Amino acid sequence: MSTELKQSYLFARLDEEQIQRVEAMSRRIRLSDGEHLFQAGEKATRFYLVTQGQIKLYRLSLNGNEKVIEIISPGHTFAEALMFQESPNFPVNASTIGETEVISFDNSAFFAMLRESVDTCFRLMGDMSQRLKRLIKEIDDLTLQSATGRVAGFLWGRWNAGKANGNTIELNAPKGVLASRLSVKPETFSRILHNFSEQKLIQVHGSSIEVIDEEGLYRHAESAGICGGSLSPDL
Repeated sequence: MSTELKQSYLFARLDEEQIQRVEAMSRRIRLSDGEHLFQAGEKATRFYLVTQGQIKLYRLSLNGNEKVIEIISPGHTFAEALMFQESPNFPVNASTIGETEVISFDNSAFFAMLRESVDTCFRLMGDMSQRLKRLIKEIDDLTLQSATGRVAGFLWGRWNAGKANGNTIELNAPKGVLASRLSVKPETFSRILHNFSEQKLIQVHGSSIEVIDEEGLYRHAESAGICGGSLSPDL
């Protein structure tokens, strides 16, 4: 487990004694596809590190529509900010995308360790600050930009982040989940992909998308002011 912990930003600079303490307060959880880890309103006594698969964080509207807030990929932690609240409850639901494994950590025990480690505390604060900055940018993207611009920004951001591996983007989440994450209806998401294909910007091959004209895709994203900055990481 120590190797998995040290690959995460939050635990990377802990010494061996601290790693052992973290291991003592942790437990590994394996979940099937679509299984819930927790639901909104439940008491939040633990936070999590994804080691395999993906976790979908989402909320439900009054009419039952699902809004995906974030998709957590391996190597990333979530729900750790809640340890700073008194008697916190989870504000979102968490379910799996595919077979998933997470490591959970006891909030109280980790918080006690933070009191002893200024460096770890500041790393956690820095991580939360970056997430807040990204969420603010995302609010702008979701509320001020068109659906076409959001999808173009997502695709270009994914391509730009992985272009060393070629021109193919692998959609590692169902298209319906990605559509919700981008605040567009599934049919709108599919229509935009079709339009981009007609414009010879991309070719869709199931869950893979080949970028044919990266400059054209960039122009769509740039005109919307997005360029993948907040909507593409880890999706």
